[in-house]
Amino acid sequence: QVQLVESGGGLVQAGGSLRLSCEASGRTFRRYAMAMGWFRQAPGKEREFIAAVNWNGATTFYADSVKGRFTISRDNAKNTVYLQMNSLKPEDAAVYYCGASPTGTRGTYDYWGQGTQVTVSS
Repeated sequence: QVQLVESGGGLVQAGGSLRLSCEASGRTFRRYAMAMGWFRQAPGKEREFIAAVNWNGATTFYADSVKGRFTISRDNAKNTVYLQMNSLKPEDAAVYYCGASPTGTRGTYDYWGQGTQVTVSS
């Protein structure tokens, strides 16, 4: 089993920054070297990929919409993945979810957190 708990969301002005955290736990997570990803879903829209990092943090991928503004990282000693979000725009507002994939960054994300709300005021 894998449990994912996101935190760090909130209200920020456009141009500001937030750092999201996702702490993972569970026997299955510890057993497999899972890739981790961040996704977001705005009202009326489908969930979209934002960023992913492989099991050891050496490889990262980003959606074009956040490249250069967001940074994904992980601390395996803490079983935590982070999403540093800078230069936030109103269109970044959404519920942000972290996911875990036992099949790599481009694989299927089988485990999800409950999400954390990010609101960006203009």
